[in-house]
Amino acid sequence: MGIGDRLLAKTANVGSKPSEPGTARPVNTEARTSPGRLMDAQHRINTAQARIKELESQLEERAALEVPLDALVEVNGRRRKLTSEQFHELKSNLAQHALATPILVRALTEGKFEIVAGHNRVAAYRELGRTTIRANVASIDEGEIEFAAFFSNLLSPSLTDFEKYWNFKRLQELSGLSRAEISESAGLSKSHVTRIFSFDALPEAAKAALAEKPERLGSNAAQKLAALTEAGKAEKVVEAIRRLIDDDNFTQDKAVALATEKPKVTAPSATVVRSGRKKVCEVSTRNGVVGIRFFEKEASDAEQWSQRIVEFINKTLSETEDN
Repeated sequence: MGIGDRLLAKTANVGSKPSEPGTARPVNTEARTSPGRLMDAQHRINTAQARIKELESQLEERAALEVPLDALVEVNGRRRKLTSEQFHELKSNLAQHALATPILVRALTEGKFEIVAGHNRVAAYRELGRTTIRANVASIDEGEIEFAAFFSNLLSPSLTDFEKYWNFKRLQELSGLSRAEISESAGLSKSHVTRIFSFDALPEAAKAALAEKPERLGSNAAQKLAALTEAGKAEKVVEAIRRLIDDDNFTQDKAVALATEKPKVTAPSATVVRSGRKKVCEVSTRNGVVGIRFFEKEASDAEQWSQRIVEFINKTLSETEDN
């Protein structure tokens, strides 16, 4: 069953008329080919979205309640992340004008209400010192809330790729759908969904930093950083993303370049061994490797010197053990 089917099944009996008795059960005409399933899934999603709008219209016709802000319960992960500038604009607007659209809530026990939509409006009201807010109360279950929020946010131009990733994750947890099923049912290409899910491979510390400013990293750069994480560069990826969050002038390309950067190799140190003014050999060390390079005629004696060095090392080790 596709996403559209599941949402329609959950909303089918909300505000709808009873079905006529004796109505024949529709025959399953779901397409069997991949293109057909994709078109069918998109049609079902469009139908589901239309159903959501119908429910919203029904709620608008009812009288909104003045709900105490203290009675509102916020669900983690559902609030839409706004930039500080966007939130300031919302707060300024609400300070000067009445609330145009009531928030949507679901009734809980003991006089509490779960916020379905309008988290940022509630936050703005709290900062403005208000005590109540207008709200519509909907009879809607947990699964329906998440599906509705997912579809209403999915195609929003202001929704960041990182927030889309969290929406996809929540949808997976609720529905048990695979990534392929999500891409097919949502009408999105598999490559697009795969790219969005690339955030999943980032280190947890990087995702925690991104939660502060999700707009700073898009899915294209995230996919490159995810590959670097899997290549063993998790620490550099976290460093790059933290800098991306802290420095507005630091670009995504620079973040990828920083994480890709190879560690600086220490220049080898070298000592020239002389016999009088004559150069005999050069001894160098680099990353735990000792090398000896003989000059010209002395090069023919390299084999003898090699044997002497081995004997010297063995003798030194033996004396150390004896002591």
